[in-house]
Amino acid sequence: MIERKLKPGWRVCRFDQMAFEVKDRIERPVDSGLERYVGLEHLDSGSLKIWRWGSTSDVEKQKLLFKSGDIIFGRRNAYLRRVAVADFDGVCSAHAMVLRAHEDVVLPDFLPLYMQTDTFWETALKVSAGSMSPTINWRNIAKEEFALPPLEEQRRIAVILTSAIVLTESYFHLIEKNKKLWRALAFEHIVEAYTHGTVRLGKLINYGSDGPFGSKLKTKHYVESGVRVIRLQNIDALFFNDTDKAYIPKNYFQNELLNYTVNAGDVLIAGMGDDNIQAGRSCIAPEYIEPAINKADCYCLRPGPKLDARYLVVFLNSPQGLQQSMAYSQGTTRYRLNLGNIKRMKIPLPDINFQRELATQLDRVFEAEQTSLCRYDKQRETMKILLNSLLGGL
Repeated sequence: MIERKLKPGWRVCRFDQMAFEVKDRIERPVDSGLERYVGLEHLDSGSLKIWRWGSTSDVEKQKLLFKSGDIIFGRRNAYLRRVAVADFDGVCSAHAMVLRAHEDVVLPDFLPLYMQTDTFWETALKVSAGSMSPTINWRNIAKEEFALPPLEEQRRIAVILTSAIVLTESYFHLIEKNKKLWRALAFEHIVEAYTHGTVRLGKLINYGSDGPFGSKLKTKHYVESGVRVIRLQNIDALFFNDTDKAYIPKNYFQNELLNYTVNAGDVLIAGMGDDNIQAGRSCIAPEYIEPAINKADCYCLRPGPKLDARYLVVFLNSPQGLQQSMAYSQGTTRYRLNLGNIKRMKIPLPDINFQRELATQLDRVFEAEQTSLCRYDKQRETMKILLNSLLGGL
């Protein structure tokens, strides 16, 4: 129960007074006459727009029907904060909720904005159930109370925030365009590279490591500083993600794990993926992590003189490279690559100068994407501050 003093004109409402759940179900999406399917993987954290979708011909099980203007609320893995407003009709995953506003209490343009605030998500996460994949159920969120401004103020706030959203989404759109451009250029250049013939990847590397297994590396070995441990969450397509950090003691590394050393410039490959993230994605080990080791399911390759490391990363992340990774992967829900199969991949091998020129061209596209991503992140932070300042009703 909200007990602190509200701003003038604001009132407290239960969430089921603000919105209602739409439970229309489609038994066979392919026969529904609708073309678009929205899964949780198509929703982007912090973005109200749906940029991607699948086809109803690719899904067989019962799904939820949504209409243009409905809110799709990702209730599974709630910590990802996925809320979007549909601008087309379609079907969505049952791991989402379809919501509509009670317009006498909250404006349809205002509700999804409110659902992006820290106030809303702190409450939503509090009532989520489960530890591995925290999930929000309607009966739990429905009874929670929130402070709302009057309708006229909702309208004014929505106008202000919508302008900010337009700028934020423009940066996101630019990121997506750069990603598509990178993939298209990589595909085109790799097609050309294939005219020079292919070689098994294992014949082109001087060193390959699949990381220490079993008792050699456990979480009990981790310490606050020391030798860096490279884990799956560090390996993103084309770049090393430094947000996750783990270390082992230097003396333990020198005594037990020296054979698993990762050097700056080595190629890191993720040996595990699922429906949302690709096994086989790859990046270069940055200079600042030395010394380091790779954990199991993270593979390290050190190219020989005929293979440029940056070119190898381009190939592995290209449509052709990822297709080979998928073909060699095993499993149904979690896809796994092993080092032996990675070495079996056939890689086109033009001369080293061609490799370096191709990598440099694609680096420029990736740098443009990263510039857009930096601006997007800054705008999102500004948007978050604006959201919470305008909608902090208490």
